[in-house]
Amino acid sequence: MPTYEYECRSCLYTFEEFQSITAPPLKNCPKCNGPLRRLIGGGGAIIFKGSGFYATDYRSAEYKKKAKEEAGSAEGKKKKAEKNSKSEPPSK
Repeated sequence: MPTYEYECRSCLYTFEEFQSITAPPLKNCPKCNGPLRRLIGGGGAIIFKGSGFYATDYRSAEYKKKAKEEAGSAEGKKKKAEKNSKSEPPSK
Protein backbone atom coordinates (compact mmCIF):
# COMPACT_ATOMS: atom_id res chain seq x y z
CA MET A 1 0.00 0.00 0.00
CA PRO A 2 1.38 3.43 -0.91
CA THR A 3 1.86 6.44 1.30
CA TYR A 4 0.19 9.60 0.00
CA GLU A 5 1.17 13.15 0.95
CA TYR A 6 -1.54 15.72 1.60
CA GLU A 7 -1.50 19.48 2.16
CA CYS A 8 -4.27 21.56 3.67
CA ARG A 9 -5.29 24.51 1.48
CA SER A 10 -6.30 26.55 4.54
CA CYS A 11 -3.62 26.05 7.20
CA LEU A 12 -0.88 24.54 4.92
CA TYR A 13 -0.51 21.55 7.27
CA THR A 14 1.34 18.75 5.42
CA PHE A 15 1.09 15.09 6.39
CA GLU A 16 1.42 11.59 4.97
CA GLU A 17 -1.33 8.97 4.92
CA PHE A 18 -0.85 5.23 4.38
CA GLN A 19 -3.79 4.21 2.17
CA SER A 20 -4.87 1.53 -0.24
CA ILE A 21 -4.61 2.38 -3.94
CA THR A 22 -8.37 1.95 -4.27
CA ALA A 23 -9.19 4.19 -1.27
CA PRO A 24 -10.66 7.58 -2.16
CA PRO A 25 -8.47 10.63 -1.43
CA LEU A 26 -8.98 12.37 1.91
CA LYS A 27 -11.12 15.51 1.77
CA ASN A 28 -10.72 17.28 5.15
CA CYS A 29 -7.68 18.40 7.14
CA PRO A 30 -7.28 16.58 10.48
CA LYS A 31 -6.21 19.87 12.18
CA CYS A 32 -8.58 22.54 10.87
CA ASN A 33 -11.12 20.51 8.84
CA GLY A 34 -10.21 22.60 5.76
CA PRO A 35 -9.97 21.26 2.20
CA LEU A 36 -7.04 19.03 1.30
CA ARG A 37 -5.09 18.45 -1.87
CA ARG A 38 -3.09 15.32 -2.56
CA LEU A 39 0.47 16.14 -3.59
CA ILE A 40 2.37 14.38 -6.33
CA GLY A 41 4.96 12.20 -4.65
CA GLY A 42 8.42 11.14 -5.67
CA GLY A 43 7.25 7.63 -6.43
CA GLY A 44 7.91 4.33 -4.75
CA ALA A 45 11.35 5.08 -3.42
CA ILE A 46 13.11 2.55 -1.25
CA ILE A 47 13.31 3.54 2.39
CA PHE A 48 16.15 2.00 4.37
CA LYS A 49 15.49 1.70 8.08
CA GLY A 50 17.62 -0.12 10.62
CA SER A 51 21.00 -1.67 9.98
CA GLY A 52 20.11 -2.65 6.40
CA PHE A 53 21.85 -4.93 3.98
CA TYR A 54 25.20 -4.30 2.41
CA ALA A 55 26.97 -5.78 -0.61
CA THR A 56 29.67 -7.14 1.69
CA ASP A 57 27.18 -9.08 3.83
CA TYR A 58 27.06 -12.02 1.43
CA ARG A 59 30.56 -12.06 -0.05
CA SER A 60 32.20 -15.38 -0.82
CA ALA A 61 34.73 -16.89 1.56
CA GLU A 62 37.46 -16.42 -1.08
CA TYR A 63 36.69 -12.71 -1.36
CA LYS A 64 36.79 -12.26 2.42
CA LYS A 65 40.12 -14.12 2.62
CA LYS A 66 41.71 -11.90 -0.05
CA ALA A 67 40.39 -8.77 1.64
CA LYS A 68 41.93 -9.84 4.96
CA GLU A 69 45.27 -10.54 3.28
CA GLU A 70 45.27 -7.16 1.57
CA ALA A 71 44.40 -5.39 4.82
CA GLY A 72 47.17 -7.27 6.61
CA SER A 73 49.79 -6.48 3.98
CA ALA A 74 48.85 -2.80 3.98
CA GLU A 75 49.15 -2.72 7.77
CA GLY A 76 52.55 -4.44 7.59
CA LYS A 77 53.85 -1.88 5.07
CA LYS A 78 52.65 0.95 7.31
CA LYS A 79 54.45 -0.47 10.36
CA LYS A 80 57.64 -1.00 8.33
CA ALA A 81 57.56 2.60 7.09
CA GLU A 82 57.07 3.89 10.65
CA LYS A 83 59.97 1.77 11.90
CA ASN A 84 62.29 3.07 9.14
CA SER A 85 61.36 6.70 9.79
CA LYS A 86 62.17 6.30 13.51
CA SER A 87 65.62 4.76 12.91
CA GLU A 88 66.81 7.45 10.47
CA PRO A 89 68.13 10.71 11.92
CA PRO A 90 66.09 13.78 11.09
CA SER A 91 67.35 15.64 8.01
CA LYS A 92 68.25 19.32 8.22
